[in-house]
Amino acid sequence: MYDDIPEARRQAVPKTASSPSRGNPALWIGSGIGLLVIAVGAAFAVGLFKPEPSQSKVETSPTASRGTEAPNTPDTTLGHFSYKVAPENELQAITADNRIRLRSSAARAYKQMSAAAAADGIKLQALSGFRTVEDQDYLFFRVKEERAQGAQQRAKVSAPPGRSEHHTGYAMDIGDATQPNTHVNVTFEETRAFEWLQKNAPRYSFELSFPKGNSQGVSYEPWHWRYVGDKDSLETFYNARNLKS
Repeated sequence: MYDDIPEARRQAVPKTASSPSRGNPALWIGSGIGLLVIAVGAAFAVGLFKPEPSQSKVETSPTASRGTEAPNTPDTTLGHFSYKVAPENELQAITADNRIRLRSSAARAYKQMSAAAAADGIKLQALSGFRTVEDQDYLFFRVKEERAQGAQQRAKVSAPPGRSEHHTGYAMDIGDATQPNTHVNVTFEETRAFEWLQKNAPRYSFELSFPKGNSQGVSYEPWHWRYVGDKDSLETFYNARNLKS
């Protein structure tokens, strides 16, 4: 055992008269304990013995014990997010024939915006607002079949049912009443109405839903605007882009 102790820690056993005597048990025991302590210390130094890790170091968090989970993915279908349908009792008409409706907050904002545009010589025309899932079912599936379009092709211009911003009651299509030939057409961007909207719509909390090169991959729609002027409308559109829980 003595040879296992590093040279720097070795102590020669003295052979003088002060060495432990067989006739003095206390001195003999004390010397033996001293050598034992030195030997154990040397064993730890060379790695023969390793202390057990403390409990705090070996415990793992619940997350670590389950392993690394794959990140969640956005809830989309063909690039379109899922939206809840607005309750009927929260919808308000924005046209004289009551055909086009929006949520009350969006309806008030649109009426104010339309009046402001009219004061500037611009005549906005509401083309569509709230849509039911049944309405969207026809616009996506039936029109897709009539035009012999594939699902991905159709999704570029129309959302699948349950995934249209129009379900929320906060989104609408706007046209220039003086140029009906540009309604729901990219040429709407060439009208005075679109120019006015670009400059003034944010004052009424309306924003373009699908600008050029949008991240959803939906075709550019200069006529499609959505209201984000209160907590519910803002969270409706921007929380939809978050990862699923």
